[in-house]
Amino acid sequence: MSHSSNAPEGVGPESQDFPVDDSLGAQLRRRRKVRALSLQEVATRAEISIGLLSQIERGLTMPSVRSLSAICNALEMPVGWLFDGTGPEEETRNPLVVRRHQRRVLDLGQKGMVKELMTPDECTGIQMMRLVIRPGGSTGQTPYNHPTGAKCGTVLSGSLGLEVDGTEHVLREGDSFAFEATRRIRFWCVGSEKTIVIWVVSPAVY
Repeated sequence: MSHSSNAPEGVGPESQDFPVDDSLGAQLRRRRKVRALSLQEVATRAEISIGLLSQIERGLTMPSVRSLSAICNALEMPVGWLFDGTGPEEETRNPLVVRRHQRRVLDLGQKGMVKELMTPDECTGIQMMRLVIRPGGSTGQTPYNHPTGAKCGTVLSGSLGLEVDGTEHVLREGDSFAFEATRRIRFWCVGSEKTIVIWVVSPAVY
């Protein structure tokens, strides 16, 4: 997930609703309870503030890739557990092809976004995601980056606010972008309509 919420909504049929109980924060809270850990214990292990952890659990803040990874490590769980596998269990998984109904989904909460993984787990050099960012959703106020790689994407619908190294851009349907992963970024939904983006990262982050 870097210093701020990343992060990265609307998956499958665009009208589909995502139960609050299945949100990222609810899953992390359930895992913490199972491990019988306090907010303070998990926050200390993850090296984040207890206030940030509480906000993430309540769905008020979307964690960055880095923060999410640290929290999962503190809870002794792989990040992959947070993704919902929607395909029939008995269906053979293809190492090269991901069918639409087989995309794994990560719901980052009502104030954030939903990420759908569109590439197989076997391909670690690159990863494509479909992001649906809800109105008001963002990666947070603190820019983040990754030590290596690159990112690119295109806006399918709505408007995307994208800040790169302090410069803000507004991208609309059909616009695209690309930059080195070392550049500090944050992004958000512009306007009252959800924003749908194809987001590609190299190497894979999930």
